[in-house]
Amino acid sequence: MIENPPLLTVRRKFPRPSLADVQAFAGLPTGFIVDALGGRGALDGRIKPVSSANAIHGLALTCDAGPADNLAVFGALTVAEPGDVIVCASDGFEKTAVTGDLLLGMMKNRRIAGFVTDGFVRDLAGIAAVGLPCFAAGITPNSPARNGPGTVGLPIVVGGVAVGPGDIIIGDADGVVVVPFARIAETLARLPKVRAAESNLEAKVKAGLEVPDFIQGMIDQGQFREID
Repeated sequence: MIENPPLLTVRRKFPRPSLADVQAFAGLPTGFIVDALGGRGALDGRIKPVSSANAIHGLALTCDAGPADNLAVFGALTVAEPGDVIVCASDGFEKTAVTGDLLLGMMKNRRIAGFVTDGFVRDLAGIAAVGLPCFAAGITPNSPARNGPGTVGLPIVVGGVAVGPGDIIIGDADGVVVVPFARIAETLARLPKVRAAESNLEAKVKAGLEVPDFIQGMIDQGQFREID
């Protein structure tokens, strides 16, 4: 038999990347960042923007609310700094919303950069009016409880990806990508090469490219087996 946990377990102090490192990801397509990470790093593809405010970047402030509860999201309000992105794990629960427009409005008042969850949200029209980027797996009007237990500022798993406090979150219409704190410098160093490769291929496509050189090279080297 285990003891009842506290309503919230909160870690207020954790390593934070520099503002310059966070800002270096502003405006970058999520696809570029995934390529710089080696092809992975995006949350479950069902997690998408729920309003036209679909661009987001900032430091991850993690919280684990668990299913049918959002006390941890309120707890995150007390820890978040301007520019943070609150990332909420809800065990992918689909029967209730983890937040609505009023809680998102409080986040905006605290100058939080946005909200990401593997759960559902509600008040779609209100969310649009608030104008805060919000990424979720779906929408339902059902209400959550505020009972806990939950955590703030500790590692979580959201959309099949581990997220730690101090990681960097980037989101756009394609979805959400996580850059782990320990890989920020590595990812930034790889981005120029990714950008150059994308720009080069884009120019070739606009000029009429039909089959990329690497595919033709595989054919010429006999790496494709041709059969009748």
